[in-house]
Amino acid sequence: MSPQPAAAPLLIACALGIEQLALRTSDRGGAGGPVTVLRTGMGPRAAERSVTRMLADPALSGAAVLATGFCAGLAPDMHPGDLVVAEETRDPGGTIPCVGTDLLVKELVRAAPGRTVHTGPLIGSDHIIRGQERSDLLATGAIAVDMESAATLLSAVRAGERPVAAVRVVVDAPEHELVRIGTLRGGISAFRVLRVVLPAFYEWHRSLLLPRR
Repeated sequence: MSPQPAAAPLLIACALGIEQLALRTSDRGGAGGPVTVLRTGMGPRAAERSVTRMLADPALSGAAVLATGFCAGLAPDMHPGDLVVAEETRDPGGTIPCVGTDLLVKELVRAAPGRTVHTGPLIGSDHIIRGQERSDLLATGAIAVDMESAATLLSAVRAGERPVAAVRVVVDAPEHELVRIGTLRGGISAFRVLRVVLPAFYEWHRSLLLPRR
């Protein structure tokens, strides 16, 4: 009997130490293959460098890549703790379509009951968005913005064909900007949500390993 092929690995990329902490203190059971959580550092250039370097490792050949962490919501109905599943990521480097978004939505609803899950384009920026700039980005059709997801996914597909996705937790929204008093509560809410979503990422990854009919 021939041995089973090794399961493809999963690379989960986040930017900040607080995001990495949330992922590392969550339930790590149930993974469908080897999982690496990478802290890229803040900003698109840091994300590009870190992901490119990591995917040069032969052990991560063909790895699925999922970008996660916190984001700024662009729509008026968004609140801290809401989830964003990217249908695609956009930045000046290009647009990258995401894989398995419907399954991610389903599994996130299960992992974080009561939390609203938004789907749509996720746009990249090289700085924190404020005021009118938020409205301008919303007018492009994007529903949320962060500094690393687009660069992460673009770097991932440049390193080789692979499934990619992005899931973010809203920490900053039009009516709940980080500069306002009381946003600490929003940050705590987003941290708690990020802690519970890892099983949804594992289910997404496991679905990629199933044979296609």
